[in-house]
Amino acid sequence: MQIKLVKHLTVSILFLLLLAGCSQDSVLHNKELDESINSVVENKDNSEINIQSFINFDWDKAYLITPYTSQEGINDQLGVAFKDPSNIYKRDDIYLLVFLDGEEVAQYVEINRQQTSFSIGEKEHLTPSDAVINIER
Repeated sequence: MQIKLVKHLTVSILFLLLLAGCSQDSVLHNKELDESINSVVENKDNSEINIQSFINFDWDKAYLITPYTSQEGINDQLGVAFKDPSNIYKRDDIYLLVFLDGEEVAQYVEINRQQTSFSIGEKEHLTPSDAVINIER
């Protein structure tokens, strides 16, 4: 009887750990989109990036996260929990672009600064119909 209880408890704990570990694993770092956006930035003649032309997944909001943003600041900006894998809170070489589909983070990209800054103007976030990031050189 005691062995059954220990086995049941062990299986339950392992299951909970598996669920906790998988929650952030489903968020994809879209390296292909990284490359596409970064190639636009490399061309000094470009002053904006229309990200919608490179996207082939479902999303309804995208947030531009600036260098040195804290984990708490990211979560406040997104309105959902997202464990930042890039450690942007201590970096100034990238911006994060985090895509939400509904209330879930779907994908994210790292945009290399390449001696530039980026903005989305006064908007809180981008949408598929308004998906332009300004390149400030």
